[in-house]
Amino acid sequence: MNIGVLGAGQLGRMLALAGYPLANRFTFLDTTGHPSAGIGDVMIYTDQHHLLNDFLAKVDLVTYEFEHLPVALVQAIEEVKPVYPSSEAIRICQNRAEEKALFDRLGIPTPAYRIVESAEALEAAARELGTPVVAKSVTEGYDGKGQAVLRDPAEAAEAWRSINHPKLIVEAFVDFVREVSIIAVRGREGEMAFYPMAENLHVDGILRYSLAPMPDLDEAVQQTADGYIRALLDELDYVGVLTLELFQTRDGKLLANEMAPRVHNSGHWTMDGAVTSQFENHLRAIQGLPLGDTSARMPTCMINVIGQEGDPAAILAISDAHLHRYDKSERPGRKLAHVNLLAPTHGELLEKVHACAWLLPEAPEARFSFEDAFRQGNL
Repeated sequence: MNIGVLGAGQLGRMLALAGYPLANRFTFLDTTGHPSAGIGDVMIYTDQHHLLNDFLAKVDLVTYEFEHLPVALVQAIEEVKPVYPSSEAIRICQNRAEEKALFDRLGIPTPAYRIVESAEALEAAARELGTPVVAKSVTEGYDGKGQAVLRDPAEAAEAWRSINHPKLIVEAFVDFVREVSIIAVRGREGEMAFYPMAENLHVDGILRYSLAPMPDLDEAVQQTADGYIRALLDELDYVGVLTLELFQTRDGKLLANEMAPRVHNSGHWTMDGAVTSQFENHLRAIQGLPLGDTSARMPTCMINVIGQEGDPAAILAISDAHLHRYDKSERPGRKLAHVNLLAPTHGELLEKVHACAWLLPEAPEARFSFEDAFRQGNL
């Protein structure tokens, strides 16, 4: 089967690598002008109908590797070929107000929030919710972009100017002990499978570490997360992998942050640490194949390689280390690769993470943040 992928970055690359053993072929339609998949057949979309027709003529069905796509384009493709997940999932995820409204409707708790359309309304929301608050553009923005933290309502005017968007969502800060994510997959006939929750550590708005399974996860918390994402999968009649990012508070409760209708960075650990990776399961789901086992093989930590690559030989000298490079040029803040580390126990895993992190030329605070979090029992 020839699978069309909207987007041509590292997630698409990893989808293709997972799909070749299933005899899949891949055609990528890049909408950014900067494809980096380095695999399969890549076409660059330029609003020319003949090029879109050429793409559709080559593929049997279409999926996507990121959600920042023109919704009208995805809807037009749906008129011709099956698209999984649907354009409705993209439409909702591109609008934080729509996303929060969906969470509210399904009874999925979120941090307190307000929608504002002026600097004055932003200041009022900050006073009502109590600072600090985080203000985010309702559309666009990811990896920490398009947002600002207000520590005083008087900062509203400057925050409004810096974000420069006509509508913002303002969220109360959450006294959370950790950030977590739940990844699940739903097939064409409604069957579902859930991965163990991962604990995630971000630095400067970019994911640096994901650990799964979590060493102190209460089964009831996993079941709660499974229930939240199950509700989303059913409501959207979803097909494929879906990710839900959450905060866990000190009393153990979960608050939804945002969802991503695709394979996800916090699920990269599954490539080596789970029986079936998120990438293979996404491809199984959209093709109507049986879903694979989502169990963890053993404790696994994913480390993102950001900005500069380390010495591959030194990294691979660590036992049960698996390096996944994206064949991308170096530049500050760019995701270049990730390393999956596996160990029989979480204690042994921490030792490997410590050794690997010092081989990567990233900011020291990323390493220290991980070690501090682990020592405090948050990882």
